[in-house]
Amino acid sequence: MMLRAIFAILTLACSLPLAARDLEIYWIDVEGGGATLIITPNGQSLLVDTGNPGPDDRDPKRIFAAAQAAGLKKIDYLFTTHYHGDHAGGTPALSKMIPIGQYFDHGDSIEGQGRGAQIWDGYKSVATGKRTQVRPGMKLPLKDVDAVVVSSNAEVIPAAINGGGVNPFCMNATPKAADTTENQRSAGFLLTYGKFKFLDLGDLTWDMEMQLACPINKLGAVTLFQATHHGFFGDQSGFPPHVLALKPQVVVVNNGPTKGWQNSAWETVQKIQGLEDTWQIHRAIGPNRDHNTGADLIANPEPTDQCKGNWIKATIEKNGKFTLTNGRNGFKKSYTSR
Repeated sequence: MMLRAIFAILTLACSLPLAARDLEIYWIDVEGGGATLIITPNGQSLLVDTGNPGPDDRDPKRIFAAAQAAGLKKIDYLFTTHYHGDHAGGTPALSKMIPIGQYFDHGDSIEGQGRGAQIWDGYKSVATGKRTQVRPGMKLPLKDVDAVVVSSNAEVIPAAINGGGVNPFCMNATPKAADTTENQRSAGFLLTYGKFKFLDLGDLTWDMEMQLACPINKLGAVTLFQATHHGFFGDQSGFPPHVLALKPQVVVVNNGPTKGWQNSAWETVQKIQGLEDTWQIHRAIGPNRDHNTGADLIANPEPTDQCKGNWIKATIEKNGKFTLTNGRNGFKKSYTSR
């Protein structure tokens, strides 16, 4: 009888569904490049970009360490926003450290010659046969969350989503000439988990942001915004009517010590209605050194890129509460999705 009872208990335990985890997002320090790791409540993983190449594989090693910290044995999906070295350069080395299932990208590189050839060829060497070209409106195959592609290959979604509508900030919009680099082709997506909404647009440029924002704000309001182009690098990104219409509660900046997050970026973000906080991967020490967020909200305060590479992590609960953690000092701050 006792053996039957034990067997019954074990059978019941094995049949119960695994408890769902919280949605997790890691911003990995790849020194002014891109590497954002997302783990869904059912354990699926989406890595957005792989940082820089390098003789010591610094960035892939940091991504692998974050994947291990998250308990991952593989990366289910790699989403490459575009093929500049600081976003796609780490792909070949990372693929040797951890299995990567499927690759999403905007299509072939438009800079596959000259200096861009090495990065493009390296990406193709591991992604060929496992690539899917994403297009605006396409949904990524993630369970428990809704992730829709909003930009790709110099196109954006044709109609407003997420409650978007007429954008009042477009009245004095200033256009810029179309960008002709890989940045303009950046694939981006809006991820929704209940009331929580996360936007990542890679290095999308001013001209494409304008198409997303004016005269119609096609993306509505978001909860957490990864500041485009490492904090509107060189004013190539950060079209103010776009940034202001998003009305994020929190902005995370994947900048480097002297890359991105210049004065104009800081000034634009500070005008966002309802902004609660800005978090930075690095303390900025360039011309905008007087425009940094609070010390506890900066993961890497060192004045050079020779740092420990601390991450920032967001943990999002199903009820809309989300907490950001500084990997350097363990500082945490919680917010409630509006």
